[in-house]
Amino acid sequence: MRAVVDDDACAGHGVCAAVCPSVFAITDGGYAEAVDTPIPPELEPAVREAADSCPEHAIHVTEENHVN
Repeated sequence: MRAVVDDDACAGHGVCAAVCPSVFAITDGGYAEAVDTPIPPELEPAVREAADSCPEHAIHVTEENHVN
């Protein structure tokens, strides 16, 4: 699994970083970014919760092979 934040849609609410700070962070510019690596299986539920909780629906989750 990977998570991508749509820069055009993100309004900087920070919900994702509050729900899953291991994957999402707020940049100095005030917007969210996601780690650019496959997400470990143990973090997948939190990433899905963050995506579902985003007020702007700016987080896109893609299914990929897990980290080995």
